[in-house]
Amino acid sequence: MGNPIGSGSSPMLPATTPAAIHHFFSSRTWIEGAALDQLTEMSRFAGVLQIAAFPDLHPGKYGATGVALASERLHPLLVGNDIGCGMSLFRLDLSLRKLKIDKAAERLRRLEAEEIGNPALLLEEVGLPVSLAPDALGTIGGGNHFCELQAVDSLAEVGAAAGLDGQALYLLVHSGSRSLGAAVFSETVSTNADLAAGLLPGSEAGLAWLASHDRCVAWASLNRRLIAARAAAALRADLQLVADVPHNLVRASGGDFVHFKGAAAVIPGMLAPIAGSRASLSYVVCPTEGVSRSLGGISHGAGRKYDRASMHGRAGRNRSEREQLLRNDWGGIAICDDRALVVEEAASAYKDAGQVVADLEGEKLVTVLASFRPLVTFKKAVDEAEAEQRRRKPEYRREGGRGRERY
Repeated sequence: MGNPIGSGSSPMLPATTPAAIHHFFSSRTWIEGAALDQLTEMSRFAGVLQIAAFPDLHPGKYGATGVALASERLHPLLVGNDIGCGMSLFRLDLSLRKLKIDKAAERLRRLEAEEIGNPALLLEEVGLPVSLAPDALGTIGGGNHFCELQAVDSLAEVGAAAGLDGQALYLLVHSGSRSLGAAVFSETVSTNADLAAGLLPGSEAGLAWLASHDRCVAWASLNRRLIAARAAAALRADLQLVADVPHNLVRASGGDFVHFKGAAAVIPGMLAPIAGSRASLSYVVCPTEGVSRSLGGISHGAGRKYDRASMHGRAGRNRSEREQLLRNDWGGIAICDDRALVVEEAASAYKDAGQVVADLEGEKLVTVLASFRPLVTFKKAVDEAEAEQRRRKPEYRREGGRGRERY
């Protein structure tokens, strides 16, 4: 299936002329040189027409993450195995003034034990086969995925006009297609010998991948809704969807396809969340007509500044420091029983989401509606054997003193 990008040789069929790369970030935003090198390589992929790069840009396995890329060909490697991963924001019928954070954290710890109904019926309701990974529905997954209880920190007049409530509590859910997307990716890799060159959209392989892709995107959206439903049940609340925005997918655009690789796929006028970290603000923005210049993409979050491997030397060096990582300046609590993940997902691993949003606003891609502070962040715990197995993987080891993020 080819080599990872940045390994010294491009795995993709080179284009005759490199595609244009448009940077939608300022000089104030920290961008790793390896990510810029990957952009250059991506501009030579077969069929690529243009690339939009956002301020959360960082290195990835098969190309830089934080990118919208228009191509005549389909590149499943760019979308990866978490097809349909995205951010969904929900409003709860709970008020901030009645919240007791410790009690909410205690209830949310049991989030994935909450009943969600018959998975087969839920799949059928959204037009998906009832056999499509029903046991995985309503689960968050590991890594940077989460379910977070939030409160409004600042609310602009345009945010209030858009229906955001400064006194309400909200849930922000980040998850994707779980085992389903992984199975699709594995099958695509094993059945396409020349996947590195991309797929022709009208070919048998291209049509098969697109059909599987579309099912994954729909499944991932349902998954986020069910995670939120479980959280709301744990908190004994009702909820209402505010925004559902995927950031790992492809969308048809005329006769071409735009690949959103860690970039939120938006249209003007909709609401879109941009996640910070568990110890920094998140934002809700409204994309402007200007997103036509960025292929309909914006940042979906702050983006990593440091890879997972190197974070083990930067934060959480002892038990006391790790315990501090589970609290934030607003009295917020992080629920995570995986010690490695606590360190790898520390706030210092991420860029400044405020600067990311400022860059997007400076490029006239978005209008900022509100900022949100994290109160309770639920991250999936894994058992120690699974965590150790993950840490032993080569992609999580440091190379040359500094590893590269691989996902």
